[in-house]
Amino acid sequence: MNVVASQLAQASVSALPSAEELDRALRDASPAEIVAAALKTVGREKLALVSSFGTGSATLLKVMADVDPAIPVIFLDTGWLFEETLAYRDTLIAALGLKDVRSIKPAEETLSREDPDRDLWFSDPDACCRIRKVEPLARALKPFDAWLNGRKRFQGDARTDIPVVEDDGVRLKFNPFANVSRQELEAIFVRAKLPRHPLVSSGFRSVGCMPCTSRTAEGEDERAGRWRGRAKTECGIHTMKTS
Repeated sequence: MNVVASQLAQASVSALPSAEELDRALRDASPAEIVAAALKTVGREKLALVSSFGTGSATLLKVMADVDPAIPVIFLDTGWLFEETLAYRDTLIAALGLKDVRSIKPAEETLSREDPDRDLWFSDPDACCRIRKVEPLARALKPFDAWLNGRKRFQGDARTDIPVVEDDGVRLKFNPFANVSRQELEAIFVRAKLPRHPLVSSGFRSVGCMPCTSRTAEGEDERAGRWRGRAKTECGIHTMKTS
């Protein structure tokens, strides 16, 4: 990018409303209204939805598809996903008519250099998430000025106080489900007759990569099966800048 183009790009980003301004305007809005506002703010070419195609992903994808099924969807294929998750991705693409799902993989040279034996998940899960999720997402988001994700406040930990709109340090980040309840999400599932992730029936309430995901027992938090036995609660894509 030449100097003039770079300046124009920076001017375009700086002309966007601030995250604080958008959050104030949208804090009581419905998920569909938030997605529509994000689309209006930056346009389809500059907006992406990041989805794990996990156990709760169908609801946000459904809301987005009702607004505009051509909004780009970024899916991080880490190389450690359950086959059921890959199949679920394909099922939802067909069921919801999603038109632009981009499966992003880690850089092969990085995997060869930093995880040649595929055991980094055990010795350093933060580093494993960095090379398999954080860095690939940063590359995938470069063309975009804003992104949508499915975090909810009721999930607890670092998610308890998330705003509807925030600044991730580089671009606008919209959280359409920030203030929804479990009951409201279930209502979307039932009303739209959405297919369930295949692993839900086996006791998996939150699904990530195979080595770091386990079943949850009755009464446990839905994310208790992620990185069980470790202090880690986030993969890093929601706690690091995506520049």
